[in-house]
Amino acid sequence: MKKIYVCIAAILFVIIISSNVHAQGCVAIRGSGAACLLNHNEQQNNTGWLFSSNLRYFKSNKHYSGKEYNATRIEQGTEVVNHSAAVDLALTRVFNNRWSVMIDAPILSNARSSLYEHGLVNGVYVKKERHSTHSFGLGDIRVAAYRWMLDPAKSKNFNFQLGLGIKFATGEDNYKDYWYNVGPGGTKELRTVDQSIQLGDGGTGITTELNAFYNIRKNFNAYGNFYYLINPREQNGVRTYRETLVASLANEAICSVPDQYMARFGLNYSFSSIRGLSVSGGLRWEGIPVHDLVGGSGDFRRPGYVMSGEPGISYSVKKTTFFTSVPVAIVRNRTQSVTDKEYSKETGTFKQGDAAFSDYVINIGLAVKF
Repeated sequence: MKKIYVCIAAILFVIIISSNVHAQGCVAIRGSGAACLLNHNEQQNNTGWLFSSNLRYFKSNKHYSGKEYNATRIEQGTEVVNHSAAVDLALTRVFNNRWSVMIDAPILSNARSSLYEHGLVNGVYVKKERHSTHSFGLGDIRVAAYRWMLDPAKSKNFNFQLGLGIKFATGEDNYKDYWYNVGPGGTKELRTVDQSIQLGDGGTGITTELNAFYNIRKNFNAYGNFYYLINPREQNGVRTYRETLVASLANEAICSVPDQYMARFGLNYSFSSIRGLSVSGGLRWEGIPVHDLVGGSGDFRRPGYVMSGEPGISYSVKKTTFFTSVPVAIVRNRTQSVTDKEYSKETGTFKQGDAAFSDYVINIGLAVKF
């Protein structure tokens, strides 16, 4: 039977960015969301289990307000630096050539280095010192069901898959670490870490997915993936302490529970001379919207998006596939939030917050069928 390599996108959150994660940095998709699993066409009829694991890492320290890069933050040493690593562990049950069910559990490890969170009280630095906060643990677990909408036995050159799932609020949304120079007499206090390194968002959400491929010719095809997380809950009741930094942040005292999205499309080529080797290239767009599809959109969030070029490579041997991709940021945009707009309207002074983004993200993973 003709061997056709198709890119079946398993978009694993996340997530991120955070999630917040994890587009890249303070706006993002929680989790990894980058696996591209390549299967032979004749293997699609096989039932069984598929285990996949993906490591996603990035460092964010480039501050943007809108699309404008604020280079002075690094020059003055006032930038926020986030190190974020997420390992997604996913188990998929393939029932037949059309239906499958997947459960994904992310393990997150984050570190956030900043100046303003450690000593800035009511707009005045008690002490101007850089310190770090950390978070580690289980993120938000997701369960989803998938169906190829066209009969794979008849539609070998084109097909699309729909997915519907639930994201559970299993990740800690009120993770705490010490803030320095903020207590009485400049002491440290145990406070909630920034939203960008929280393990979860505190909301139970609905995930929707669309994955598609089109076989252009032998060993060369196009792929497309779309993921959207609907988070109906407006805010999770977790305090941000932003109102203690500057009075103008009074409307950002509680964390929002935002929607998240990701879209990918590109081309994939598998080598005839090297069995199992494939390369891909495409564009990736991910972020957090200003307004959610369902429910309110107030309280504190850092909306925005990242558009990236995404080269990738995979190698399959027997029932195991190894893959890696490195999305490189092309456009970074921290959009104006609902709280920014509220402040602008009340004061007559335009306000648009900033967020730290990364230059690139590293994704490395494997998938094993058994």
